[in-house]
Amino acid sequence: MDSQYRRLGLFVAAATLLGGTFVAARAGLAYFPPLLFVALRFDLAAVVMLTYVALTREDWRPRTRRDVLGVLVTGIPALGVSNALLFTGQQFTTSAVASIIFSFAPVLTPVFAFFLLADERISARGVVGLLVGLLGVAIVIDVDPQTLLAGDLTGQLILLCGATSVALGSVLIGRVDADLSSTVETAWGLPFGAATLHVGSLAFGESFAAIEWTGTAVITLLYVAVFSGALAYAAYFALLAESGPIQANLINYAIPIVASIAGWALLGEAVTANVLVGFLVVFCGFVLLKYRVLREQFGLPALGG
Repeated sequence: MDSQYRRLGLFVAAATLLGGTFVAARAGLAYFPPLLFVALRFDLAAVVMLTYVALTREDWRPRTRRDVLGVLVTGIPALGVSNALLFTGQQFTTSAVASIIFSFAPVLTPVFAFFLLADERISARGVVGLLVGLLGVAIVIDVDPQTLLAGDLTGQLILLCGATSVALGSVLIGRVDADLSSTVETAWGLPFGAATLHVGSLAFGESFAAIEWTGTAVITLLYVAVFSGALAYAAYFALLAESGPIQANLINYAIPIVASIAGWALLGEAVTANVLVGFLVVFCGFVLLKYRVLREQFGLPALGG
């Protein structure tokens, strides 16, 4: 019973902290250039997480070529590129929409796994789940010919690329299969992600002079770096170790609920009907895609196919 309460506590903590990322990012973008915002986030988070793993883990340093490759894959596509696209895309849309589009990443993951991992297959029901999830994203984005021609989907398409980067990065991490734990890989990946983002920030002409160092700016930076960065990653990986990947993946569908409520309460963001419907459709796509494993985990009834 104690372990069940612990897993529930880790789930709620990780979902709440990660859901707040979208709200804090939206608020902080008024004061920071997007790439520099993420780079500073990773700078601070790297200090916290590397200190944590150095103090708590005996095997906390990369030792093999595969370990180094795992760190690079974690730091650049899985964390760096995906967060760069998230913070850039969220300039144009709400916290709820951004979080729901990112919840599409677990639906995309099996597609990359099919091509990059030899033992992965997608069933007919999985293909249907992928299409249902894609339909849910289209509903959230509210695609129609007028918005498409007017170019109003810039932010949403950037966010979709970010979700794709998360999915690809997670599969590449599995393909590398380093000996390091996920927590240690993330701790070492953060400075590489930060370095990549600092280079990208300079390349796009961002500068520290553009930052407005207000109280709100400092609070949002500390939140995304420490609370939804280091602490959230620690809670998520503890949940992953205790509950397994399927239950941990369900956090992706609690995060939009937190982001939607917090965005409405703190930023006055409206949550439209198509956003709610789209979220439910994306979740249904995930259930179809992972139904066999979910059935084994939660005792769901068998379906054909």
